[in-house]
Amino acid sequence: MDCTCEERLTEEGSDEDPGSAETPVRIRDTPEDIALEAPASGLAFHPTRDLLAAGDVDGDVFLFSYSCQEGETKEVWSSGHHLKSCRAVVFSEDGQKLVTVSKDKAIHFLNVEEGRLERRISKAHGAPINSLLLVDENVLATGDDTGGIRLWDQRKEGHLMDMRQHEEYIADMVLDPAKKLLLTASGDGCLGVFNIKRRRFELLSEPQSGDLTSVTLMKCGKKVACGSSEGTIYLFNWNGFGATSDRFALRAESIDCMIPVTESLLCTGSTDGIIRAVNILPNRVVGTVGQHAGEPVEELTLSHCGRFLASSGHDQRLKFWDMAQLREVVVDDYRRRKKKGGPLRALSSKAWSTDDFFEGLREEEEGSKAPEEEESEDDSD
Repeated sequence: MDCTCEERLTEEGSDEDPGSAETPVRIRDTPEDIALEAPASGLAFHPTRDLLAAGDVDGDVFLFSYSCQEGETKEVWSSGHHLKSCRAVVFSEDGQKLVTVSKDKAIHFLNVEEGRLERRISKAHGAPINSLLLVDENVLATGDDTGGIRLWDQRKEGHLMDMRQHEEYIADMVLDPAKKLLLTASGDGCLGVFNIKRRRFELLSEPQSGDLTSVTLMKCGKKVACGSSEGTIYLFNWNGFGATSDRFALRAESIDCMIPVTESLLCTGSTDGIIRAVNILPNRVVGTVGQHAGEPVEELTLSHCGRFLASSGHDQRLKFWDMAQLREVVVDDYRRRKKKGGPLRALSSKAWSTDDFFEGLREEEEGSKAPEEEESEDDSD
């Protein structure tokens, strides 16, 4: 299904009365930014419709309809049922429900059409819930601040699985295509592997430097990529989860969130406010997709048609970025040594190069220094 923003409307119809006082319709490359009253830590696109859900640190959940037609990106409803920060949101496979989790330890199920609370699981964990993953139309997984993981079936009372192998918070989770193995990234620096079909723990990787903040599958499931608080992407071979096969250091303060765009390209959000496009094997930073100037990027999500990336930042804004240019990028295996200190190129119409980005920051913070361009080092352990 295509995004409605791809329907390029003309500003004036051919048979329109020249004397008409109607204001011409203005079509943008991307939907307009959405301003919130608090930073959003949960963000998700609807699986089939042009809707974006966000959960903020005040515990409020919002649903927005988005459009490239100016003035047509609007709030549909808001919900304030959570008592503390909403940390993750996800739509059901059929798009009829929105599931949210919070620091208040509760799981909420909301009706998408009206925002009505249909079910609440209070005290779903003994600690604040930090991550959420949809397994299928009925089953979901949650991870908490103390390393606990639980599996839930919406048709039943109570959890299906309860495991605690990690020593720190569960930052992110991902499933293999067969929906058999659940992979977890944790603040203890380990990648966890859980067999959710057999309800058993498999293994933890060797601890890496810093927290593991994100995890995703790349290369048709042959590689697992983990982002870290140290600004490094760690790569694991499938079925080789015990130790890394590669590591790739971005010259960024951290990698706080990460999302795959293709089987080889992913986007990362960092504390420095830059959204980077990264190619995996060969490992290269290919450019910048967007930015939240001077503010950390909290979350990234990709639209159902794949055209738009949405980001949330500590600037309390939701922003949309066009992925068309990034999808045309081809990275060959030939390794070119790039000049250190060179700027990263902009890969969307609203993105700045790193020169532009840090030049803007200098106006507010004298003496800030632009980062050197990431070297494409393919380090192997």
